[in-house]
Amino acid sequence: MPRLRWLMIGLCMAANAINYIDRANLAVAAPSMSKELGLDATDMGLILSGFFWTYAIMQLPFGYVADRFGARLSLVVAVVWWSACTALTAVGRGFLSLLGLRMLLGIGEAGAYPSFAKVAASWFPRSERSFASSIFDSGSRVGSALAIPLVSWVIATLGWRESFVVTGVLGFAWAVFWMWLYREPENHPKVSPEELARLQAAQERPKTVDAADAQNQVPWLSLFRYRTVWGMMAGFFCLNFVIYFFITWFPTYLVKARGFSLAELGTLGSLPALASIPAGWLGGFASDALYRRGWSLTAARKTCLVGGMLMSSVITLSIIAPNVYVALLCFAVAYGSLAFTAASIWALPGDVAPTPAHVASIGGIQNFASNVAGIVTTTFTGVMLTVTQGSFVIPLIVAGGFCLLGAFIYLFVVGEIAPLPVRDARAPALRPEAAR
Repeated sequence: MPRLRWLMIGLCMAANAINYIDRANLAVAAPSMSKELGLDATDMGLILSGFFWTYAIMQLPFGYVADRFGARLSLVVAVVWWSACTALTAVGRGFLSLLGLRMLLGIGEAGAYPSFAKVAASWFPRSERSFASSIFDSGSRVGSALAIPLVSWVIATLGWRESFVVTGVLGFAWAVFWMWLYREPENHPKVSPEELARLQAAQERPKTVDAADAQNQVPWLSLFRYRTVWGMMAGFFCLNFVIYFFITWFPTYLVKARGFSLAELGTLGSLPALASIPAGWLGGFASDALYRRGWSLTAARKTCLVGGMLMSSVITLSIIAPNVYVALLCFAVAYGSLAFTAASIWALPGDVAPTPAHVASIGGIQNFASNVAGIVTTTFTGVMLTVTQGSFVIPLIVAGGFCLLGAFIYLFVVGEIAPLPVRDARAPALRPEAAR
C-alpha cells in the first residue's frame, strides 16, 4: 500500500499539535491574564468553557462538510480560521472580549478531528487504523506538552499577549503545506493504480461512488438511531471530562496547589503530557495487533477501551500523594491511560460507519458529545475552586468517577464493532439489529 499515507497522517498530527498549542495557550497564560485583567477563578472558568460551546456544536456541521467536500478543504478552512482567532486574542481587554474570541476559536477548531478521522479511514485499512488514529491523536499531547514550555517562555520573554501572536502564526504556515501535499488516495498523482487497488481491497468495505448518494442511503439524522453511536458519544464524554482538566486547569493546579514557579511549570509540568505520547501510540498498536492476531475487532477495540479507562481512574489518588513527584506520577499514568484509550476511540468512526461517506459525520457526532464535557469540566472546576477556596479535591474525585463510568459504557453500551447496517437507517424506531 502507498507509503505516502504516513506523510498524510503526519500532517494531521502536526495540525493537531498546533490545534492544542493554540487551545492550551490560554490555560498557560491564565495566571498572568487574571492578574493583569482582574479576572477571578469563575471568570476564567467561563472564558475557558466558552471555547467548548462553539467547538462542541460545530462538530456536527463540520463532520458533514468533511464527508461531503473532503478533508482537504474542510481542514484548511478550519486551521486558517482558528489561527486567526488565536492571534486576535492578543487584543483582548476583558471578560467579554476574551469570551467572544474563545467562542470564535472553537468554531474553527471544530473542523480538526472529523477531518483527521476522514483521512485515517481514507488512507488506512482497519488492521492499521487504530495506530494511524493514535498518530494523529498524539498531536494533541505533543501540542499540550509543547504549549507549557513554549508559551511559558514567550510570556516570560515578551508577555502573554505576544504569546497568542506567536502561536497563531504556526497554523498559517501549516496550511500552505497541506494544500500543496494533500489529496485523497484516488486523486493523488503519486499513488499508482496497483497501490490504490491494494488499499481499497484491504479496507474491507463496499465503496460508495458518490457522497450525495450515500447521504440519501443513510441520512445524517438517522445516525442517531444506533445505540453504538450513543455509546460512543457517552464514553467519549467521560474520557474528555478528564482530558480537559489537563488542558485547562492543570497548569493552575500546579501553580496554586503545588506551588510551581513558571520555570517548574514549563519543565516538570509537561511530564504527564510527554508520557501520554508513547502511551497513545502503544494503545493504537495494541488494538491493531490484537486484531491481526485473530481477535475479533470488537474484542480488540474494547479490551483497549475498557482497560485504558479503568487505569485512568488513578487520577483521584493524586489527592493523597505525599509529595509533588508522586502526584505527577498519578497524573502521568492517568493521562497516558486516557491517550491509550483515545487511539481506539478515534478508530471507531471508520470501523462502524455504514458507508465511507459517514466516517467524518460519526467522528463529529462523538466529538460533539465529548466536548460538551469541556464545557462541564471547565465551569464545574472553576465554580468548585471558588466555593472551596481553591481546593481541587472534589474535581479530582469526580474525574476518577467518570473514568470508571466510561469503562462501563464502552463495555456494555457500545455494541459490536462493525459497519452499522444500512438497511435499518430509515427505520421509524431502533430495531434490535440496528442497536449496535
